[in-house]
Amino acid sequence: MATGSYSEVPRLPYEDTDFEINYKTKASEQEILDGERARLRLQNTYGNLKHDNRLIAGDNLKVLRTLSDDPTVSGKVRLIYIDPPYATGFRFQSTTVGVAYDDVDRGATYLEVFRKRLVLLRELMSSDGSIYVHLDVNMIFPVKLLMDEVFGSSTFRNLITRVKCNSKNQVRRQFGDVCDYLLFYCSSTNNLWNNPIIPWGPLEGEKEYNSVESDTGRRFKKVPCHLSGVRNGKTGSDWNGRPPPPGKHWVHSPEKLNELDEQGRIYWSPTGNPRRKLYLDESTGKRRSNLWTDFRDTQNQNARVTGYPTEKNYEMMRMIVESSSSPDDLVLDAYAGSGTTLAAADDIGRRWIGIDSSAVAIATASERLRYGTPLMGSYARKSYIQRKPDQKPKDTYTAFQVWFDEDMDDNSIETN
Repeated sequence: MATGSYSEVPRLPYEDTDFEINYKTKASEQEILDGERARLRLQNTYGNLKHDNRLIAGDNLKVLRTLSDDPTVSGKVRLIYIDPPYATGFRFQSTTVGVAYDDVDRGATYLEVFRKRLVLLRELMSSDGSIYVHLDVNMIFPVKLLMDEVFGSSTFRNLITRVKCNSKNQVRRQFGDVCDYLLFYCSSTNNLWNNPIIPWGPLEGEKEYNSVESDTGRRFKKVPCHLSGVRNGKTGSDWNGRPPPPGKHWVHSPEKLNELDEQGRIYWSPTGNPRRKLYLDESTGKRRSNLWTDFRDTQNQNARVTGYPTEKNYEMMRMIVESSSSPDDLVLDAYAGSGTTLAAADDIGRRWIGIDSSAVAIATASERLRYGTPLMGSYARKSYIQRKPDQKPKDTYTAFQVWFDEDMDDNSIETN
């Protein structure tokens, strides 16, 4: 980490994003918005619907256009998570569900296919909404430029690194590949945020809060009383006869800092340098960073998974949904796959819409939402979507509708 002081530099008078990716097949945004709509037909309704949860089978480009015409959806989606194809050139299948999808688009073709979806997703987001895009190293960097172009670089929040597995020591002349990545953007700088906290591990809090008050025995840590950036209001004025350090401003107004000092919550160093005291017994844990090491793809035979290839970690999805939405908010996954996003959203009281063009994905997600998720090591049938005759719906019944684009052949999709 660099040392020394720094201060904010005023932005140059450029547009928010003054560059774009160009290629021959690039369509205008108006062409994208005006394109063909999906002709949706209701196939099944499960449960007594309290909310209009929808699982939609069809090309997500056409479906997203149709949703953009729906006043209950357009501009109302608080959170979007998508785990699109990664431009790997592979066919994804498993012994449990069979062939799920082919990941064949590459290069400029991939970028334009994805850009069209991003433009439509932007139209569906609420004014304080968030979008997470999950990719691997193949396309994460060009897609970052695309998202700067579509959403604006000022709405970028994080590039998140997820440790997805242990190193298998199967590579030569390079480092082992154990990570994938998430791009986190918002529709504005005022995005909804429920700060995720990781509980302290054994002795972890004691190490972080390494000072002890002699009279109370309370553990605390010392943090600066200032933040980066010059301010002209109260936080930029003098406190106790001293200005904030160059290029900084006080974290609170002088009145608030005096109040903290009277409460014994300011530590004065022998040289007279003030620092705030934060107490361990008032902390529930540490703030999550953009390095996620605790959401690996499951290898545990006692874990509950569908067996769908590329299925993501349920706890990760639950954390994302909790962080960027509130109860009763609308969550959208345009590449729904096995339905992990939908299951996590449903479990914590969010409304949801899932879209996928794969018959296997629709059937897998539908069964998961109705019957729960089996243990990884106890599959009692050849395919997850071939339910045992005596299998009953799970106790907490998920209510949702299944819709089909009329242009899609739904004969092979078993959702009854």
